[in-house]
Amino acid sequence: MVYIRAMTKKRILPPELLAECADAHDLFLSKKNELKLSQKKIADEAGMTPAAVNLYFKGINPLNTRFAAVLSRMLQEPVESFSPRLAKEIASLTSAGKPAASQSSVDIVQQMIAKHGKNLPADARQKIADAVEEVAASVAGANVKGAEYSRPGVVGDEVWIAHYDVRAAMGGGQIPNEYPEMLQDIRVSPKHLREMGVTFKEHFHLKMITGWGQSMAPTIKDRDPLLVDVTVREFTGDGIYLFSYDEMLYVKRLQKKGKDRFKMISDNKHHDPEDIWVDDTHILARVLYVWNGQAV
Repeated sequence: MVYIRAMTKKRILPPELLAECADAHDLFLSKKNELKLSQKKIADEAGMTPAAVNLYFKGINPLNTRFAAVLSRMLQEPVESFSPRLAKEIASLTSAGKPAASQSSVDIVQQMIAKHGKNLPADARQKIADAVEEVAASVAGANVKGAEYSRPGVVGDEVWIAHYDVRAAMGGGQIPNEYPEMLQDIRVSPKHLREMGVTFKEHFHLKMITGWGQSMAPTIKDRDPLLVDVTVREFTGDGIYLFSYDEMLYVKRLQKKGKDRFKMISDNKHHDPEDIWVDDTHILARVLYVWNGQAV
């Protein structure tokens, strides 16, 4: 069997976005020795794989605000030094907030939203949380994922888990939304989850998403809510993962096939397995539990 690399060919970015990627890469190369940086260190701070960082630097994927904020902090350079476009976008996001917000106040506000904001519309809660996070990121240069993961508040033995409208297709894939909508939070007991066989380190690592399609039936049915661990960003063994591949978002079973490929498996026997490239597969989370009573 001969595998053609071109099978994952992506659309070429516009010249202005390619230039941003090149400027970011050049800046990284000029400062990595001085600051003792590597693509892995940047990936760890950004909560992604080194391969994903490389896709930004090589101009395969366009830079976004979250990666730009992390890169700016790691390189100790302003975002406008490599992307005036994203610098303006970040400024517009933070212009409504006061630049004196601290990380501790972010935690307090987010916990208050989780504990007392249940009657607020989901979009209102998300706007408040986003505004506080963005202000803190602009002041401290903090990794935005840290504030996001700490948002759920504990109520006795129960915790709130954020439920996002991330529609991961279990068939042909869906185009991911960079800013997913937050749906109604789910209140659960971590102790009860563990008793059901769900394995995780901390409850704030857990999020809820929705699977679409029938290709993972009977394990996951169309529109089943899925409990995922968002700290799993690499392959940790055979299992069901949320991942992006060729600019599409999937929930599928993955197995390692040699050094450079995964076997992407659908539990529905009417869908044949596919081989996909490891370097082009960006794992975003591991599915721990299907909200139909099934641990995976």
